[in-house]
Amino acid sequence: MSENENLSADPAGEGASYAAAGVDIEAGDRAVELFAPLAKKATRPEVRGGLGGFAGLFALGKYEEPLLAAGSDGVGTKLAVAQAMDKHDTIGIDLVAMCVDDLVVCGAEPLFLQDYIAIGKVVPEKVAEIVSGISEGCVQAGAALLGGETAEHPGVMGENEYDVSATAVGVVEAADLLGPDRVRSGDVLIGMASSGLHSNGYSLARHVLLEKAGLPLDGYVEELGRTLGEELLEPTRIYAKDCLALAAECEVRTFCHVTGGGLAGNLARVLPEGLVAEMHRNTWTPAQIFRTISALGRVSREEMEKTFNMGVGMVAVVSLQDRDRALAMLTARHIDCWELGTVRQATDADDERAVLLGDHPGF
Repeated sequence: MSENENLSADPAGEGASYAAAGVDIEAGDRAVELFAPLAKKATRPEVRGGLGGFAGLFALGKYEEPLLAAGSDGVGTKLAVAQAMDKHDTIGIDLVAMCVDDLVVCGAEPLFLQDYIAIGKVVPEKVAEIVSGISEGCVQAGAALLGGETAEHPGVMGENEYDVSATAVGVVEAADLLGPDRVRSGDVLIGMASSGLHSNGYSLARHVLLEKAGLPLDGYVEELGRTLGEELLEPTRIYAKDCLALAAECEVRTFCHVTGGGLAGNLARVLPEGLVAEMHRNTWTPAQIFRTISALGRVSREEMEKTFNMGVGMVAVVSLQDRDRALAMLTARHIDCWELGTVRQATDADDERAVLLGDHPGF
C-alpha cells in the first residue's frame, strides 16, 4: 500500500490527501520547471538522457583500468546562516566543493554529482536558488549535475528549514592513482589558500560570533570589510580543475583536502607510516575571520587548528624537483599558493604524523 493509500479520512468526513498532510506535489513540479534549465548548464558530453528519468545515465568512456571514486557529504550548520539570511544561491557551491575535492585527493576526475534536498515546505523559487548554486559548483568542478531528489518533509522540518547532501562520482586510471604509497621523504608541501571558513567549524563560529559576541549577521564588521553574514556565506573554493591540471604536468604524490579536523589532522591521513609532514606557520597568515573568532571567543590555537582550515584549503604533496613548476602553475591559475613545509623521515621523538611549527605572523 502506498503512503497516499494509507492516509485515513479526517473526522469531518472529507477524504485525506497528500496536500492536506503538507506535501505540495504541484509546488514540487514547479520547482523542477524552474531549476531544470540551471541543471542543464552543468553537463558533460558523456551524459545520456535528460532530467526526469528514474536514473541518471553517464557513458564512462575508454580507460585501460578505470577506478571509480565516490564521495558523499553535506555542508553542516553553514545552512543555518543561509536560512537566517534567506540567501540560498551559494550553499550549493559549498556542497559540490565538499564532495568533488575529496575525489581529487586520489587523482580522480569528478564526472557527475547527484544531490538530495530535504525541505520542510517546497517553495519553488527557493529550491531553484539552491539548485542554481549546485549547478554553478558543478560547472566550476567540470562535473555534470546528473540528477537528484527534492523531498518535502512537513511535520519533521520547519517550513523554512532544509538540508542538502550530495554524492559525487569520479574516475582515475589505476596507474595514475595518487595516495600515501607515493609519498617520499624530501617531498614538498604546497599550500593553497582557502576562501574563508569553507564549510567546517560553523557550530563553533556561530557560537562565538552570534551567541557569545552577539554580532548581527547583517552588521558591517570593519576588520572584515563586509557584513558578518557575507563573510560567513563566502562560498567554498573548488580546487578540482587546478589539482587535476597540476597532476597532469607535475610529479604529484597526493593531495590533502583540508576539512573537519584541520590541516594537521587531514594531512596525517595521506602520509605513510614512517614519514612526517613538517609545516611552518610562519609561511602564511590566516585570514581575518579566523583571528576574529579566536579573539572574540578566546579560542585556543590548538582548538582553532583542529576545527578550522586556518586559511589552507588544499595541500599538494609534490616531488622536490617539481616544486617551482607546481608553484608557477598554480599561480598562473590564480591560486594563492606557497611552500608550506616538507616531508621527512620520522624519528623516535615524533608523536604525530603531521606537525605545525612556529607562529603565525600577526596572529
